[in-house]
Amino acid sequence: MDYSLLAGGKRLRPILVLAAAQAVSGSDEGEARALPFACAVEMIHTYSLIHDDLPAMDNDDYRRGRLTNHKVFGDAMAILAGDGLLTHAFHVVTQAAKLGVPSERVLAVAEELANYSGISGMVGGQVDDMLGEQGVTSLRQLENIHLHKTSDLIAFSLRAGGHASSADDTQLAAFGLFGRNVGLAFQIQDDILDLTGTEAKLGKPVKSDERQEKVTYPFLMGLDESRKRVVELTMEANETLLQAGLAKPDKLIAIADYLLNRDH
Repeated sequence: MDYSLLAGGKRLRPILVLAAAQAVSGSDEGEARALPFACAVEMIHTYSLIHDDLPAMDNDDYRRGRLTNHKVFGDAMAILAGDGLLTHAFHVVTQAAKLGVPSERVLAVAEELANYSGISGMVGGQVDDMLGEQGVTSLRQLENIHLHKTSDLIAFSLRAGGHASSADDTQLAAFGLFGRNVGLAFQIQDDILDLTGTEAKLGKPVKSDERQEKVTYPFLMGLDESRKRVVELTMEANETLLQAGLAKPDKLIAIADYLLNRDH
């Protein structure tokens, strides 16, 4: 579990949890209360990567610049490491109550984590991705896969941070929409970088989508249109935040802009 959890990576989801908490409260105090939620979502994300890399799924040899979990510990232990991270994430969520997050908010986060990461969210998106390999023919199908496979956990991260700072319904809805758009932009940018990036920066082989004949945004839209769509989604995401009555949305907007221009 430690091998994959501590391997590095962007830590995008936990950063979004903390930034959303600060956006509502306007202070670092919200971030401190949100820390268990930030840790939990990184555990969920890492478990999904361990399982994604397995021979039965994407069969990848490298992740975050090092050998994948199953290449070091074997398939069985990699499966169990993922299972352990998934289960422990829900234990970690409950610890937020000890930091002053109201129990009804902790319960809401636990429920949303199950929904956004489970069969209605990330896992459902992964299922659609597996079933749709070589069969995805439209942008609508591809977008639906990535809205669940990628965007849902990002939307959860923002809403969890909002719950930690007692966000109102309008702010929670804005976080959900911001997460949807940023998550989709993130995935399109991933597709672009798989074609244009370098293995040294990405920490994994490039052009893997092309070799596996996966249908991607550049495949369906072309590189220029894909880049244009990333800009549109980012602008829409930022505008949503600016209308949500948040105390300090600056950090979230800066993160969205950074992701727009990332090269790894």
